[in-house]
Amino acid sequence: MIKGIKIGIGLLIMTAIVFMAACKKNDIPPKPTPIPPVVGPTAYSWEDPLFFQQMIIPGDNPFTVEGIKLGRMLFYDVRLSGDDTQSCADCHFQENAFGDPNQFSTGIDGIEGNRQGMTLENLGYQFDYFWDARSETLEEQIIQPVINPIEMNALWSDVIEKIKADEEYMALFAIVYGTTFIDSNHVAKVMAQFLRTVVSSESKYDKWRKGEYFFTAEEAHGFDLFQKEGGDPELGQGGEWGADCFHCHPLAGMQFSDYLLHNNGLDSIFTDLGRGEVTGDPNDFGRFKTPSLRNVEVSAPYMHDGRFETLTEVIEHYNSGGHASSTIDPFMKYTQGGLQLSDQDKLDLIAFLKTLTDITFLADTSYSSPF
Repeated sequence: MIKGIKIGIGLLIMTAIVFMAACKKNDIPPKPTPIPPVVGPTAYSWEDPLFFQQMIIPGDNPFTVEGIKLGRMLFYDVRLSGDDTQSCADCHFQENAFGDPNQFSTGIDGIEGNRQGMTLENLGYQFDYFWDARSETLEEQIIQPVINPIEMNALWSDVIEKIKADEEYMALFAIVYGTTFIDSNHVAKVMAQFLRTVVSSESKYDKWRKGEYFFTAEEAHGFDLFQKEGGDPELGQGGEWGADCFHCHPLAGMQFSDYLLHNNGLDSIFTDLGRGEVTGDPNDFGRFKTPSLRNVEVSAPYMHDGRFETLTEVIEHYNSGGHASSTIDPFMKYTQGGLQLSDQDKLDLIAFLKTLTDITFLADTSYSSPF
């Protein structure tokens, strides 16, 4: 009897211990599910090509691997246009140094613009964008063609909705900016990142600077003419019978442009006021941004209105001295009867200009369509 009572009490105690252990275990709060770390963008290391000036990269838009990838995709995406038929690349062709071989670009509604499409090479070394320098930054420049009624004719709000519907885009934007909220500024920034990487730096001229190429006699003479003052030495204005290119297309910085605005004597009566349309200042009438001469061999037609189809025509214009007007640049030699270059001088100057063609750049698949 006593033995049975002891066994019963033992069972009760064991049951109580098991029950208390179970209760204690249930009282322990579950371990929280680990939160994965926020994945940020991957920094992209940029190195300026040899002899180039330093690229000024905005502090609020640093290079990132994901940002550059996004920008490249968007540059080639037709969804940035109002009717999903035209991308930025449809007016900026890589084989033409990201310029337009047509005199005027045609928008989605079949309407032509009135200025020649500028090349998009080495934009990170430039400032004041468009022919009339109306945009101070590359990011600002990118905003405008999308909403221009002649060009892509879209609303940014519609473009953003199309981008938000793309899961790959949104995943990349989340990495770059840490948010799924995006607007036109986010798009412009990643496109600017990509376009700043579109750099031409492997022409024959670049290789000559590095001691990897030797000019032919014609190229060397053309280079000499490029650097010399134009005009008659006997007129006492520093003339050297040169081609007088270097004033507006300086060698310093390796960009072959001062990127400033000049009236290069195209007209006496202006049908396009250039910078004057922006400022309203008569002193700006007929002044346009100086384009780079890099890849000039493949970026025809030339001038803001694409009036010249060949380099021969361009040189003939400067050789003539240009057309006088109230704002013509003092570097133009219209008062001295032009440059008076010989036929051989003209051929040699063109030979030098062709050394600025960068075959590697024109075929670089890292700039081509990712689709």
